[in-house]
Amino acid sequence: MERMAFRASTIIADVIIAGAAFVCAYIAAPLRVSALGLPVAASSLSLGQLMLIYGAIAGILTLIFRRELSPWRYASIPDALVLARIALLTVGIFLLTIFVIDRARGLPRLLLVMAPIFQMTGCMGGRILRRALHEHAMDSFAPLKTLRDRIAQAPSLLLIGAPSLADTYLRDAARKHDRTYTTVGIVGTHSRDVGQQVRGVCILESIENLEEALAELRRWNRYPRAILFLEEPGRLKGLTADRLGRLKSDGIRLLRLPSIVELGDHEGITLLPMREINIEELLARDPIELDRRPIADLIRGRRVLITGAGGSIGGELCRQVAAFHCAHLSMVDFSETNLFEIDREMAETHPQMARKSVLCDVRNAARVANTFMDLKPDLVFHAAALKHVSMVEQHPCEGVLTNVIGTWNVAEAARACDAAQMVLISTDKAVDPTNVMGATKRLAEAVIQAQQSGQGATRYSAVRFGNVLGSAGSVVPIFRSQIERGGPVTVTHPDMARYFMTIPEAAQLVLHATATSAEGEAGRARLFLLEMGEPVRIMDLAKQMVALSGLRPGQDIEIEVTGLRPGEKLTETLLDETERSIPCAPKVLEVVSTSSLRVTSGHLLELESLASRGHMEEVRRALFDLVGQIRGEMPGATPNLRVVAIRT
Repeated sequence: MERMAFRASTIIADVIIAGAAFVCAYIAAPLRVSALGLPVAASSLSLGQLMLIYGAIAGILTLIFRRELSPWRYASIPDALVLARIALLTVGIFLLTIFVIDRARGLPRLLLVMAPIFQMTGCMGGRILRRALHEHAMDSFAPLKTLRDRIAQAPSLLLIGAPSLADTYLRDAARKHDRTYTTVGIVGTHSRDVGQQVRGVCILESIENLEEALAELRRWNRYPRAILFLEEPGRLKGLTADRLGRLKSDGIRLLRLPSIVELGDHEGITLLPMREINIEELLARDPIELDRRPIADLIRGRRVLITGAGGSIGGELCRQVAAFHCAHLSMVDFSETNLFEIDREMAETHPQMARKSVLCDVRNAARVANTFMDLKPDLVFHAAALKHVSMVEQHPCEGVLTNVIGTWNVAEAARACDAAQMVLISTDKAVDPTNVMGATKRLAEAVIQAQQSGQGATRYSAVRFGNVLGSAGSVVPIFRSQIERGGPVTVTHPDMARYFMTIPEAAQLVLHATATSAEGEAGRARLFLLEMGEPVRIMDLAKQMVALSGLRPGQDIEIEVTGLRPGEKLTETLLDETERSIPCAPKVLEVVSTSSLRVTSGHLLELESLASRGHMEEVRRALFDLVGQIRGEMPGATPNLRVVAIRT
């Protein structure tokens, strides 16, 4: 009822404005004709009758063009164009109507020009006034505004980004009456925009001349306390680690708006929450943005289960799956602390979402099977793993039991509960592995690839990508803690290089690969590879992090080379010698292997038996022998493609 009243009031307002415009034109037109000394004929219709006809036509056209659905406080240029069309059509139809009634006798021709002009001016003027009030644009014109009110009390804020994005931010800030910061200037992306104003805020310089803009603000005593990046920092050319480090050392907060990944299924720029930029965001290459519609179609209304939900990738998968409105989210983890934290976060950010947290070890086949049968997931993301190279190298039995046998258990449980898809999160260390962790992940990929859909509807796939910036135990948090302690920053080899992406990007690409798998062929398991860009030298990464902290590498912070650890490689590759890749989706490749060996229950039961007894050297030898057979380095047993049954 309230909505109908609002629409009716909008139509009535436009009819009143149209009628008033006609009256003004009717009065002004004869005056203009008389001033020119021309005769004025009398009309057979009264002014009231003419006004009612004109207003009725305007009201009907307003309904036809659905202007009552466009709130005045959001009036824009497209609205003005529609209002102009309505005014011109109104006067045209009015002329035809009057011509039919009395052949338009006594109707001043000048009225037909002035009426639509007055009507457009009145309708658009009312909307502009309403929008100005909504965005508090009239505050600066308040005649009784005191000097104290005019002095900015909030900290100064400098915007960096395109003028169109600055316009959106300033409009949202005015609309929400946000006074957290006072915007003192804009640093644009092109020099041609310098000197222009966006909503009263001057574009001081282009990004290449950031220092000049800061010096100018310092002369005005408006030096910013914070800088807001309106675009992803990785896209802004000229922002080197040294420049950003100097800003941080000056005490300037570096802020940014939510990225397209963090916004989930929301559209456009959101004013809040602004947050501090993490160092890893400034180290990554250009961020990846994908079409989110396939992911939304995949997740919306489905039951999703994520193992390792408390970890870096698992936790981000939980956030993105929840943002795409899954029907139910099951979070499985063996770490009580990690599971508690992600469950608490989901309760705070998505209180209406159905969810369940399960404390479960994927090595326990019976427990995993019972959990899956109870929760009945449609989609399973298997992120649970032991991933630290040095730790798994010291404990190969644990690595096999978690990374290999755990994957086997999850794959079989997904089949038993008729899950639509099961996805393994793998790593580039699985390619030509030289350490136990990489070998276990390569064998886990083989477990997935050995699954056949002939005896079930479950689609299996694995997703392989490189290092993730900011994940637990990754190099970035280690370097950060070493810098905070005053150094030294330790690098194992000056030529070591790795592929990197951010946690949200990695999770988004996993979901995108899963959506691709859902649309593809159902007769085989698939292995996907995420495009990682160019590898980054770890030495360069360390120097950048020191610079981003406002320090000088080699002077304020020493960088030490400690030597390669057991199992480490200088560089990682994304494809093995027996593999090739073919594009299958934006930023996603499918890996095709020429290996003929498929792991069987016999392979896995023997390996599990050795690992359970704690025979470290035998496990290591058997693991690499099996990986060698998969890679075609040594002859293996005759492939057995039967499906492994769930163990009880």
